[in-house]
Amino acid sequence: MELAIALIFAACALGAGIAMIAGIGPAIGEGYAVGKSCEIIGRQPECKGSVTTTMLMGCAVAETTGLYALVIAILLIFVAPNLMGNKLVSLIRDNKDMVKELAEAAKSTNP
Repeated sequence: MELAIALIFAACALGAGIAMIAGIGPAIGEGYAVGKSCEIIGRQPECKGSVTTTMLMGCAVAETTGLYALVIAILLIFVAPNLMGNKLVSLIRDNKDMVKELAEAAKSTNP
């Protein structure tokens, strides 16, 4: 049973790590957007206000992907192991009782 619980913890940690890979995408996208915005403002300084506003809105939308990944990773690390572990323990207990009942039923039918 300890091995099963350890596997649950390992799978949750692995899933959290994979979820955090999603933080790479927004970082690259935001860096690219800011670079292009600076490039445009350097070429046409009079459109600084509209470019900056659009860039900030785009960065905010892109950042939500990273934040969702962070929330998923936190849930996988702190919440999921407890839920899965409790279900696994109760499942094992239920199956032990079922196996005992089946063995007793088999003994009673065979004289």
